[in-house]
Amino acid sequence: MSPRDIALAVSVAVIWGFAFIATEFALQSFSAPQLTALRFILAALPILFVRRPDVSWRVLIALGSFLFIGQFMMLFFAYKVGMPPGLASVATHTQALFTIIIAAIVMAEVPGPRRVFGIVIAFAGLALVAASVDGGRELTYLGLALTLLGALSWSVGNVILKKLGRVDMLALMIWLSVVPPLPALLLSVALGDSPSLADALAAATWQSWLSVLYLGLISTTAAYAVWGRLLNTYPADQVTPFALFAPCAGVIGSYLVFGETFGPLRATGMVLIFIGVAVTVVGRWGTKRS
Repeated sequence: MSPRDIALAVSVAVIWGFAFIATEFALQSFSAPQLTALRFILAALPILFVRRPDVSWRVLIALGSFLFIGQFMMLFFAYKVGMPPGLASVATHTQALFTIIIAAIVMAEVPGPRRVFGIVIAFAGLALVAASVDGGRELTYLGLALTLLGALSWSVGNVILKKLGRVDMLALMIWLSVVPPLPALLLSVALGDSPSLADALAAATWQSWLSVLYLGLISTTAAYAVWGRLLNTYPADQVTPFALFAPCAGVIGSYLVFGETFGPLRATGMVLIFIGVAVTVVGRWGTKRS
């Protein structure tokens, strides 16, 4: 990967890491389904000015369902049945491993021994970070399973993105964002969220509003557009390990914003993640998909 694209990949991961902090503020005013709907309504607003990319509605709905609805709705249900939020933020990024496996099966992008070694190191670090999380409530097998299903859904979306080929990624992310709001709003009604979305909007704090804007416009539209372009340029095993930086960014951001501290176990895990990602990319700068 080129140094510029490495910097972009790291930036996307940092944006996603800080999205967990933004979510913490946003959930002070909105329920999870309401926040999901608002996030993608905002992300879809530029649809009024952006032409739909040359992608069929069938593909748009499938991609929006896997990349956005599956990921976030599964995570929401995981929270409801006992998945600790901190551990969920770590477990979600097993999508990197799932993406590499699916891409190897579907697209014959089989990673070499060096990259496999780097991925193993990174996931060993991820395991240490996960082991250091104190979720504050009991973890359930169902909660963990739903979180991993959300990660699997994200990884399927990643592979669909790769198979699309060259498309306008910014336009694609904007149009994909029209898919989640209706299912999220229907879920909100079905669960009887109180206050209603209208009342929650009226009572929302300015911190919640800024967080929703961050989640919708930066963490969704901009970050996923860059992520999609990188996946269309390089093999999955070069790009997806960078997502493992997101939990590290979330930990650092939580320390800066909330004063959360972390011990040697989590610090060791973060170091291993950085080393693993470095092993997967160093020595292959400039290599692009043919």
